[in-house]
Amino acid sequence: MQLILNTYGAYLHRVDDVFEVKVGEEKKRISPKKVRSILVTTSVTFSSDAIELAVENNIDVVFMNTFGRAFARIWHGKLGSTARIRRVQLEKTLSSEGVEIGKNFILQKFSNQIKFLTDLRQRRTRDSSEITQAIETIKSSSDALTIVEGQVEEARGTIMGIEGSAAKVYWSVLSLLLPERFQFAGRSRNPAQDEFNCLLNYSYGVLYGIIERACVIAGIDPYVGFIHSDHYAKTSMVFDVIEGYRIYADETVFNLFSRKKVRQVLFDKLKNGFVLNKEGKVVLLSDFNEYLDTAILYNGRKIKRRDTVQFDLHKLANAWIA
Repeated sequence: MQLILNTYGAYLHRVDDVFEVKVGEEKKRISPKKVRSILVTTSVTFSSDAIELAVENNIDVVFMNTFGRAFARIWHGKLGSTARIRRVQLEKTLSSEGVEIGKNFILQKFSNQIKFLTDLRQRRTRDSSEITQAIETIKSSSDALTIVEGQVEEARGTIMGIEGSAAKVYWSVLSLLLPERFQFAGRSRNPAQDEFNCLLNYSYGVLYGIIERACVIAGIDPYVGFIHSDHYAKTSMVFDVIEGYRIYADETVFNLFSRKKVRQVLFDKLKNGFVLNKEGKVVLLSDFNEYLDTAILYNGRKIKRRDTVQFDLHKLANAWIA
């Protein structure tokens, strides 16, 4: 489970070999064996022995800001494998192999989007024509991306252009399928300009944390990317990898609207956008964690969706040093 601390003034400490969360006079004890990660979304207090218990049990503590971005994390800090994996990773950033690795995550995203829209088309027959047009555009983008070759610096602009064109069509058709009062005009970030993007940005923030953790456990350097440029203190590899798993957030957020769970009271309005409030985070994270913890058949194995990231990154790292 993911332990979510979203109540202002909550106190997390250690009692013997378990966590105890205290909110006012209310106390709750949780075994670390049941906790995969701790997500902090507001101002809380930690004891050092609670942090020690988390580290002892390989539990990472992720701190998220108002917009859903992880701004800090605490964990054991041990790299997951040999330095050989990271040396090979660095070498591949300078070769055409790096382009292929980065492309594959985007192609995975295109494939996921096509499947998602195809499923929606079966339920939204009234909008079948618009959905079909979007599917065909994304298929064309996938075909165009497949034939892109060259070194990373040469190919980056072309790849990002193809990806951007497909994204405009994808978001446009998803907006069309929402209730009219929640339709939106493209992607917006920090702050989001609408409710859909507000929920989506926060979901992506959760995914970034999952992927960074999976990178380190697999021995992959999260700061050395292929398609996304390397910048100081930026997890470029996480930005590359997340493309293949954004669908997890997309489906969760879209389904919140489909199930009529989204209400104005879940958001706080800023001068220039929206942020999720405490109630909104509870609604989103409850559904998102349930979605991520659902087992699916994946490459012949039944595993939780959240574990597919670790599965794929271990496979990638092993292939690099085979």
